[in-house]
This record gives sequence, structure tokens and C-alpha cells, in this order.
Amino acid sequence: MPILNRAAELQAEVSEWRHYLHENPELLYDVEDTAAFVAQKLKSFGVDEIVTGIGRTGVVGIIHGRTKEGRTIGLRSDMDALPMVEETGKPWSSKVSGKMHACGHDGHMAMLLGAAKYLAETRNFDGSVALIFQPAEEGGAGALAMVEDGLMARFGVDEVYGMHNMPGIPLGSFAIRKGGIMAAPDKFSIIVKGRGGHAAQPHKTIDPIAIGAQIVTNLQLIASRNTDPIRSVVVSVTRFQAGSSHNIIPNEALIAGTARTLDEQVRDMTEARIIQVAEGIALANGAEVEAVYERYCPVTVNHAEETEHAIRVARDVVGDKNVDPDVDPSMAGEDFSYMLNERPGAFIFLGNGDSAGLHNASYDFNDEAIAYGISYWVKLAEARLGS
Repeated sequence: MPILNRAAELQAEVSEWRHYLHENPELLYDVEDTAAFVAQKLKSFGVDEIVTGIGRTGVVGIIHGRTKEGRTIGLRSDMDALPMVEETGKPWSSKVSGKMHACGHDGHMAMLLGAAKYLAETRNFDGSVALIFQPAEEGGAGALAMVEDGLMARFGVDEVYGMHNMPGIPLGSFAIRKGGIMAAPDKFSIIVKGRGGHAAQPHKTIDPIAIGAQIVTNLQLIASRNTDPIRSVVVSVTRFQAGSSHNIIPNEALIAGTARTLDEQVRDMTEARIIQVAEGIALANGAEVEAVYERYCPVTVNHAEETEHAIRVARDVVGDKNVDPDVDPSMAGEDFSYMLNERPGAFIFLGNGDSAGLHNASYDFNDEAIAYGISYWVKLAEARLGS
């Protein structure tokens, strides 16, 4: 069955909402105007309950079906933008200097609002749909904040589902997989403390740059020599800062980067090895080191049964050949993982077509994807709540 006729009819209106949200981006938890826009739209649709301030600035709307009795399905969208200068040249480009929706959260909100309007009109299900609009996905752990604020228990959520647009996946297509679909995006920093001096007399120094270079090289062995080849890890050094002049060996060097894993055991090993490598090489060269490993959100793990439900619904929307049920996982992170740790559910990718990549100043969400996203949300809610 193709996309819902009503979803196609809503596309122009929902695109206007998306453009407004794109023009007015807000960051992390400071999404008060965005949340107010979402709440106002939900109220205009006749959503039964609207609660603001969940996880500081999150919004939850509840739509009851033919009866309140029964299960509750949670559908989640993120709301925050990124601290970037937009370069799309679109008529709806950001009006806020240094902020833009470069990850498509404007599209995610618009699609979930479109689904909310449809579901509030039809109510072709039993039980309830919880519409979850989350702040601070971009590094602020807004999903965790909403969970810790009682999201699941307060609204009786039994299952929870998320969706994210993905450049490179064809328009009108979905992609998903069971198990780990997005990585745990951790970060690390290493300060090498040596002894500075004149560059002409390196023998009188403990050179933190030379020692740091050894650390950087050996960190790459974590992937190639410490990890099972059929399991995934990425260790990327993204900062190496030291020195102030061509003739001075400095006292310290800073190394920093990110580690991405799809398995908690590999994650534990990676953390331990980064610290061991830094401390061991520093010790061998007479230096001291401060190594810090910071964990962010967990691996985003799709539950098997709920992933099967999602696959069936996606195929109902776009056909079998346009659904990849075993897509390669992404080494990017997603804090929806916190919600999946609390309730069974699944996270799916929606094709954005041949667009610029996420977090790129030239990126823009594809309005032509809106009807597919609305149809997926509606059909998922109706399928899981026994329409």
C-alpha cells in the first residue's frame, strides 16, 4: 500500500511548519519558542493532553484512541538545532546567526506534528499515542533528562520508536537493523606533562610532542590489534595541541578525540586501552599523563520484535524493495538509546535522497520525505494499537 492519501494532502501544510522551524533554530535545552510552537500545534489538533517542561523543555502530547484502555506507544522527535552558520541559500534559511537545523530535526518535528494531526482526526486505534518532542539531542542528553523526569512511567509508555532522516538513502526508502544501529559516541582527552626547554637541547627535556606522537600512533592499534575484526570500533584523534614557537619544546601537549563502539564489551576495552596506552608510553619516557575518558549515550540497540514490527510497517508504506532490513550500523551517536534502554522499541532511518550530509552547512531536510514519515508514524501507531 502506498503512502496515505491524507499524509500526501498534508505535505504542503507540514512543509510550511518545517520551514518556520528551520528559520527559527534553537540549541540544546534552550528551545522554549520551538516547544511553544509544538504545544500550540498540538492544542489546535485537539490532542487530549499536552504536558510541557518534561526534561526541562520537552513536550509530550497524548492522543487517546477509541478508548483510553489499552497500551501506549511512544513516538519521538528531537527539537534542537546546531551551532553552525547556514550555507543552503534556501528561502527558509536560518534567521538566527550561528544556528541552523543541519541535522533535520525541523523535519522530524514537522512529520510527527503531521502524524499527530492525522491521528487526532481519525483515532483509528485503541489505547494511546504519546508524542514525544525532545530537547538537547545534539550533545545534551535530552532523552536521558526526559527519562529521568519520569517520561515512561508518567505516561505509561509500553513501546517507544524513533526516526531519523538519512542523506544517501533514496527518497521513499527506509533502513533499519536489529541490535546496534548507532554507536556509543564517547570522547577522551590526554594531557602529556613533560619538561620543556630549548629546541637545540632536546636531551635536557622530556618532549611531550614526541611522546604524544607515540600515543597517537599506538591508539590506532586498539582497532587493528585489540578488537575482534568482526566487531566495530573507531578511535579518532581530532586535536593535538602543543607549543608556541619553533625553538621551544613545551611542557605539555594535549591530545583529544572520540571513540565509537557498537558493543558494551568493546566499549569497556576501548576505555581501558586508551588510558593504558597513554599512561604506559608516558611512563616509558619519563613523563606524566592525565587521561580522561568520558562516556556519553549508550549504543542505540533496536529490540528484535519491535524491529520486525517497524519493518512490516515500513514495507506497508513504501513496498518491500524500498526497505533495507539489515542496514550497516552508523558510528554516529543517538541519545534515543536512553529511551530504548527503558522500553522496547526501534529506531529507523528515513531516506533524505541525494542531499548534503548531516551536520553540513549546506544540508537541508527534503520536504518530499514528509508524507513517507507521516505515513510511517500513523501506520505504526495503528498497527501496534490494534486498528
